[in-house]
Amino acid sequence: MQRQGAKTPTVLRYAAFAATPGGGNPAGIVLDATELADADMQRIAADIGYAETAFVTERNLAGNPRHLRIRYFSPVAEVPFCGHATIATAVVLAEREGTGAFEFETPAGPVLMETSTGNTGITASFTSVKPEVAPLDDGAEHELLKLLGLAHGDLDIRYPLLSAFAGNWHPVVVLRDKAVFDGFTFDPRAMRTLMDAQGWRGTVTVLYANSPTSFEARNLFPVGTLTEDPATGSAAASLGGYLRAIESVTAPCEVEVRQGSHIGRPSLLKVEIPPTGGIVVSGTATKIS
Repeated sequence: MQRQGAKTPTVLRYAAFAATPGGGNPAGIVLDATELADADMQRIAADIGYAETAFVTERNLAGNPRHLRIRYFSPVAEVPFCGHATIATAVVLAEREGTGAFEFETPAGPVLMETSTGNTGITASFTSVKPEVAPLDDGAEHELLKLLGLAHGDLDIRYPLLSAFAGNWHPVVVLRDKAVFDGFTFDPRAMRTLMDAQGWRGTVTVLYANSPTSFEARNLFPVGTLTEDPATGSAAASLGGYLRAIESVTAPCEVEVRQGSHIGRPSLLKVEIPPTGGIVVSGTATKIS
């Protein structure tokens, strides 16, 4: 429970990665969660109802005021990492404390942040933890395609169906036909059951490749009243690691991900893929009035 005498925290609301006004992925942000217990953070995230809310639980780590600890809660559970809430939190901190570098300690590992001011306001970039890829077991692959109403013939043969990690695990499904990508549907409850069983704490990432460095994305995230995520920074980072691992791009390079148009919140994520190490994801964030 919330510690006795603790103040009710202020919750900020920002949309990250917006490609147009009204686009982007909303995130809740609590800059001072030092007095909040786990149950308090879970309740606040549920009350807000966004895909995730970020909680700054500790500041001034090792005597550095720009080094902090952050945790993320969806409306139903804590998640190890959330890209759009990380971007939004960094933008808020830069607005208040000035642009430059920050370091976030997350449950998934340390995440380095850079913030700068440009023509579109403050841009934040995070460098993910070291990415990984792994095969899906045959049963999970079969069940996933079945829930999406897809067959192996619907997959783009240039992109193997794998699970990718850069803070959260995301199965990566790339489709060969744009009409199939735009038109598939799924049962959110059944998808959530599969995701929980497989330990997919992020999204199911379904993509269409416009080119080797430009993708349309639908990130499935059934939680509460949500079914698809408007913009998913951890999935974008995982995609960068995936593309490097399968050698479909030559690093260093930049990849563009457009997401959210299927649910009316167009978003744009920029992904920088270095030859080694973490993937860099960049975007803006604006206050929700």
